[in-house]
Amino acid sequence: MTHSQRQEIAKARLVKILRTNKVAGARTIEQKISDAGPNPLRVDPHVLTDARASLEAQGTIIRLQHANSTWYALASTPQSEVTAKLDLLAPIHAELCKQAFNMRLGQTLEIALFRALCDANALHFLGGFLDLDEHDDDSLYRKEEPPSILSGHRMPGDRKFDFVVFSDLRAPAGIEAKNIREWLYPDRLEIRDLLLKACAVKAAPVLVARRIPFVTFKLFKAIGGIVHQTYNQRFPLTDAALAAKAADKNLLGYHDIRLGNQPDARLRKFIAENLPRLVEPSHARFSTYLDIVSRYANGGMSYVEFAARVRRRVQGTPEDFDLDAR
Repeated sequence: MTHSQRQEIAKARLVKILRTNKVAGARTIEQKISDAGPNPLRVDPHVLTDARASLEAQGTIIRLQHANSTWYALASTPQSEVTAKLDLLAPIHAELCKQAFNMRLGQTLEIALFRALCDANALHFLGGFLDLDEHDDDSLYRKEEPPSILSGHRMPGDRKFDFVVFSDLRAPAGIEAKNIREWLYPDRLEIRDLLLKACAVKAAPVLVARRIPFVTFKLFKAIGGIVHQTYNQRFPLTDAALAAKAADKNLLGYHDIRLGNQPDARLRKFIAENLPRLVEPSHARFSTYLDIVSRYANGGMSYVEFAARVRRRVQGTPEDFDLDAR
């Protein structure tokens, strides 16, 4: 399917969803078009963004600023209906944006990883939680972070991985857990930061996140990185009421929310079976890409140049230019 065809699908679905929902934020639109529906009708967020911008330029969709957030509606939707829906959505969205909640949200996936690492006993690892049995998840747990110095190599600033794993002390891997709704494209700050830390201490980068687009999978595989999609966002058990509102199909529609910090079967399999066999070969491959990954992570190279150089190195062609472009 061509980019143009995917855009047309995105436009049709955008209009249909906004007609039904009256108002929606970007994450809700992604959930309903990029995550849900028959596979042939799913459109990745980067294509969806272009389609939405096109409909905005045509005047079909309008962009609204309300309660410090951006929302979208059809220009044909009566203002009274838009206002009524915003009054329902904005308070829920505000709760999801609170810093205290987001810190606990981040810990929920980290704890699931920690439990899986402990249960699997398949890799040595650094980092963990100290008081999981002492209180509920309505407050932060105490976490002991892995060191920022590995084998004499130091990460810049106060950066640390969520966990460091290794089967051989000469081949560490740094795990980052991102329990967020956004799809993690290779040019996002979270990816650059992970790669920056990985390069600094010469550890293979491991990304665990809700949704990871194919382009990120492809890039990480090429440079010796490891990725795992959870396909859901974890909420603390004590936020069940908020989770229910966020998941309601008539509100934000985040239907993939799961409660609690116990690892599911997919995460357990990744930690117990997949990760142990990937760490050492991934570390070896990552070491051969450190030069260009480091330049990209440090901001010395654009994503476009970085991706092109990785592609040429994988193909074994001259890295500075494409042969057919001379």
